[in-house]
Parts: sequence; structure tokens; C-alpha cells
Amino acid sequence: MRKIAIAAGLVAAAAFAVPAQANEGHVEARGGIYWTDGYSQAIAGVAAGYDWDLGTGAFVGGEVSGDKVLDDNTRVTLGLSARVGGKTASGTKFYGIGGYQTKPCGGCVHAWSAGVGAEVPFGTSLYGKVEYRHFFVGSGIQDSNAAVAGLGVRF
Repeated sequence: MRKIAIAAGLVAAAAFAVPAQANEGHVEARGGIYWTDGYSQAIAGVAAGYDWDLGTGAFVGGEVSGDKVLDDNTRVTLGLSARVGGKTASGTKFYGIGGYQTKPCGGCVHAWSAGVGAEVPFGTSLYGKVEYRHFFVGSGIQDSNAAVAGLGVRF
């Protein structure tokens, strides 16, 4: 948990240290499905992040999140992720994302994730998104997956 706090602090410091390069922040609510072999359940969460331009067609960003598998005996999983991708002239973003998530239950273990996503603008500040992530669990526990759709605000 200490490593997460340090990493989150570094992301926040970077966001405030280079405001001249900042492109945009975002906050979102999302929901979808979480599954592993023989088990599936709804998932809901929130995320906040910041993206920096890498020229006119690319970006890099950081994101913090909280997600919960909507099942008894689970807890909110906190995540810290990085994303990199491209953007079109219309504002649509396509990206790869990867990061660390805390354990979702008392007997579970933390996980690393990798995935892909897309955000489509609805006007100047609203956006919709779809995202898929694969969670690499380890410790003899089967990997899992999540697919979510969300609605967010860019600022």
C-alpha cells in the first residue's frame, strides 16, 4: 500500500509541476462485467486521471481508480495505471493501459493489468468509453478479465 501511495503522489506532483504541458484531466463513472473461468459478476467504479499531449496525435497519461466487484465479500480495489495512445482530429482517443490493482477480497492477492480502450467525445467535455483489461494475478490464482463502459467529463 505504501508503494501505491508513493506512486500516486508522484503522479499528482507531475500533474501540478508541468501545467504548461497539460492537455486535460478527466473523471468518470463506469460499469461492466468481471469474469474468470466459471465466475462472472457485475463491476462498478470511478476513475480520475490526467493526459499530456505528445504532439498533435498522441498522448500519455496517469489514472487512479476505485472499482468493486458487485458480490458479497469483496471490497473496493484501488488502482494506479498509466496509459498511452493516439487521438483523432475529432477528439476520439485509442489507448493501451496498464497498472497495479490492490486485492479485491480478504483472501485475494494484488494484480497487474494490461488492456485497451477507446474514448469518444460527446460535445466539448463529455465522453463515453469502452475498455477491456486482463488481470495478471499470479500466486497460483487464475487470471481474470473486465470489460467496462463509462461516462466521463474532460476538463
